[in-house]
Amino acid sequence: MATFALTAANFEQTVSTHSMVLVDFWAPWCGPCRAFGPIFEEASREHPGVVFGTVNTDAEQELAAAANIASVPTVMAFREGTCVYSQPGSMPKSGLSELIDAVGALDMDEVRAHVAAARATPLSRASGQPQEGTTAGDHGGAPGAAGS
Repeated sequence: MATFALTAANFEQTVSTHSMVLVDFWAPWCGPCRAFGPIFEEASREHPGVVFGTVNTDAEQELAAAANIASVPTVMAFREGTCVYSQPGSMPKSGLSELIDAVGALDMDEVRAHVAAARATPLSRASGQPQEGTTAGDHGGAPGAAGS
């Protein structure tokens, strides 16, 4: 399966209706993005069961902001509608394959339980930070991600 462009209009539906979605946030002026693009495209052909989407952050600034994208390229992985990975920077083909394997191997019942527990944890009113020993559980703040 080839990569396809994600926009504010189709992002939410795409990540929520497919089992696994990898997203490459990129920009046309970004050298590392141009180097990573062919790796991402090749991986899309080698993993037909995974949806590979790209977000041009210049064209989709609001979507990039909602996903808390601070630098490009940034790769995000969604599994069953939940953001389970978000990391800026390019990666080699082997790293992308390892990421796909790791995301596919996740126990999503365990992930959902962790997210539910994190959502149930009250934030400290004074600092807005999780209380000691807790996590915020926002998984990067991506649209469609748990906690956003």
